[in-house]
Amino acid sequence: MTVSQRSVADAAFGALVDYAGLFPPAALSMHAAAEAYAAARAGAHAWMLGRFIVPASRLDELAAVEPAPSPERSVILDADRDPRGWFDAIGATIAGVAARRDRPIGALEVALPALLSRRDSYDAAVGQLRALLDRAALGALPIYVEAPRTPAWLDGLEGYMQVLRRYGFGAKLRCGGLDAAAFPSIDEVAAFVTAAATEGVRYKATAGLHHPVRHHDATLDLPMHGFLNILIAALLAATGDAGDVRAVLAEDDARAFVFAATELRWRGHRFSAADVARVRRDAFVAYGSCSFAEPVDDLVALGAIAP
Repeated sequence: MTVSQRSVADAAFGALVDYAGLFPPAALSMHAAAEAYAAARAGAHAWMLGRFIVPASRLDELAAVEPAPSPERSVILDADRDPRGWFDAIGATIAGVAARRDRPIGALEVALPALLSRRDSYDAAVGQLRALLDRAALGALPIYVEAPRTPAWLDGLEGYMQVLRRYGFGAKLRCGGLDAAAFPSIDEVAAFVTAAATEGVRYKATAGLHHPVRHHDATLDLPMHGFLNILIAALLAATGDAGDVRAVLAEDDARAFVFAATELRWRGHRFSAADVARVRRDAFVAYGSCSFAEPVDDLVALGAIAP
């Protein structure tokens, strides 16, 4: 692999994978997940490794078993998502995280409750979340906010991204789960990527992105999205070509993705390392995976990174 190839790969995959070994389908114990993360940090592909994802409710458990303090972790502000008691619950969670800053926090993730009616918007909820985080001196961190994927989710996506931009938050895209209903359609993912690009909102993805390229999963008997598809979709969304965004999200031929000496290619589209680095900084910043070995092994098989 040439230096220029490695620069494209670095731009595409550097610190891309946030480690989510605590979560299904891996669902490792805290001790096993912490050891796996430490081993990945010491491995040859540590440059691809991002943050350790941990719920706020398990921070004490992590501190008790962590072999060595990780430089950063992404803390999920887990709280009861009943919309009637959510502000009290999330406020208590935020206060608890703020009270224990003995180990560094690199980012926060939070899932919003469902709206009580279609007439409501997330403006008030996101505004109050911003106030709570600022009051706790946590507001300067990168913060990724996830809205529940309700029947009205797609219709409100544009306005939701506008709210996130107004309050300085990133977004979070859930790409799957443990059953078919948890997987958004190609149109939904395309709408999310396009809306985020329009409003200049950074985002991370989570769940279901086990492999680089869209493929059929035999266990669930359904197609799964690929993280490389999403990366190219983000690059295309930056140019405003909505049709190609949808097309690349549907791409399931790994041979269509080419890592050349100085660029990344997909079906006539060419992206330089600078293009890729810009999109990784300003759009698709990371994704959560319960395995680090799977994406590494797949990218090696594709010839995208060195063994």
